[in-house]
Amino acid sequence: MHIQLEIETEFKINSLSDLANFKQVMEHLNMKINKSKLARDMGVDRRTIDKYLNGFIPKTKRNKPSKIDEFYPIIASLLSEDSKQVFYYRRNLWQYLKDNHGLDCGQSTFRTYIANTPEFKAYFEKNERVSSVHSGIRYETRMGKQAQLDWKESILYETSDGEQMEINVAVLVLSYSRMRFFYMSISKSQAVLCSFLTDTFEKMGGVPEELITDNMKTVMDEARTEQFTGKVNAKFAQFAKDFGFKVKPCVAGRPQTKGKVETTMKLQDEIQAYQGKFIIAELQAYIEKLCNRINHEIHQGTNKIPILEWQKEKNHLLQLPTERVRDSYRINHTLVKVNASSMISYKSNQYSVPPDYQGKKVGLQVYDNQLWIYYNMELIAQHKISEAKLNYQEAHYSEIITKAMPEYPDINDLAKRNLAAIGDMYK
Repeated sequence: MHIQLEIETEFKINSLSDLANFKQVMEHLNMKINKSKLARDMGVDRRTIDKYLNGFIPKTKRNKPSKIDEFYPIIASLLSEDSKQVFYYRRNLWQYLKDNHGLDCGQSTFRTYIANTPEFKAYFEKNERVSSVHSGIRYETRMGKQAQLDWKESILYETSDGEQMEINVAVLVLSYSRMRFFYMSISKSQAVLCSFLTDTFEKMGGVPEELITDNMKTVMDEARTEQFTGKVNAKFAQFAKDFGFKVKPCVAGRPQTKGKVETTMKLQDEIQAYQGKFIIAELQAYIEKLCNRINHEIHQGTNKIPILEWQKEKNHLLQLPTERVRDSYRINHTLVKVNASSMISYKSNQYSVPPDYQGKKVGLQVYDNQLWIYYNMELIAQHKISEAKLNYQEAHYSEIITKAMPEYPDINDLAKRNLAAIGDMYK
């Protein structure tokens, strides 16, 4: 920009940094500066013009090493092909380094570091997930009106002792406060779901007016579609009636309808960062810790802390049903002792467990016409409820005979013959 002065002098302004010199020239000529015109011509705010006229010098960017550089070997190891651990999102890696390696920086700083490190950037680009093709409309609900339900299903997890297993995590989110509740389970049966919801409603201090869910089989007999309202399962409809909430299924294929709980699902991908690190009991404790941490952090959507907002929202929830009603949906956990024959008793019949648990107390849960037997939250045996007096699983019986007769040449054949004889005896 050229400024023609009253005397035969032309002053060229190439950038904001030229304004301080321009001011000196104008003062020397006793001329007034038109700051508004300068602002319009240069496309900036008038206050910016004033600041540079008075000698403002912007800080120059220093090219200094990042404090995250010292974590480079750790990050490289975690993201290597040899690592069992998986990090789907940069946020998961940032949180893991904070929790386990003392990383002290903001999430945005960490994301910038990853973006500026080609080998780390390539890892996340390779694993980047595809967004839904549908666009959703953001909306908020009033206090106490709604909760959203979902499962993080069939997570393949390798325990610290090398066992491969599938786990599922149920999630309930209060739509107003964004307060979350997690529950880890081996099963996704209707009995487990109703027990989880019963315990969670008690924890949250009441019941929301409506429950948003997808078309899971434990809730819906027929899915809701664009043309059909769907059909709620009779047992779950009775559960909803007993607790006083309405079931609101999403249209099939539209997960964004329950976007508040879908967002939480991404946070649970942090579980993958701990592949091979925990036994099942430790994994369950970690999931509870993860839920607690999320509830105490500022929510990015609301800019509020869920646990503080929940303190307000729980006063607007519906009243819980009577304790008798709640107990009818709860799965009880009974302690029973394993006898010397590696069996536990249920209704006068006996069921096998691995022989390592002889003499120990194990937890017994009964639902879906099945016995679920746990030791320190680890599922060690599962049996269909039977009228037979003795109920052995072949693998358990083989282990028992192996301990008693370690030199026998064909344990598996002996186990099959003995089990057949036991079956005939107790028919």
